Amino acid sequence: MKKRFGIYFETRGSVNIDGRDLVGRSVIINGDKVLVDGVEEPGSLVGPIYIAVTGNVERLESGSGNVEVSGACGTVQTMSGDVHCGNVDGSVKTMSGDVTCGAVSGSVNSLSGDVRMGGAR
Repeated sequence: MKKRFGIYFETRGSVNIDGRDLVGRSVIINGDKVLVDGVEEPGSLVGPIYIAVTGNVERLESGSGNVEVSGACGTVQTMSGDVHCGNVDGSVKTMSGDVTCGAVSGSVNSLSGDVRMGGAR
């Protein structure tokens, strides 16, 4: 299975994936399966996914799909899909998709897509 998404919290955080609320320290999407703290959730994902994260995130990695974080991020890396988040303590790297975030302490790299950053969101 190909990993499409991974999110890692310093403490427990909340993630909404296609309308399903999940709570844990790590949430990983492998293919069409969702794992929370290493335990597979029932059901399968189909088609494009939308991910909304509540809280601060240590590391966010996304293969595809739009991601919205209502908090700060340590580092953000995406392949395709838009990212909206607060301040970023590390760097932001995206292949395609727009990035809208607060202040970024590290670097911002985008091959295609707009980057908008500023003060805290």
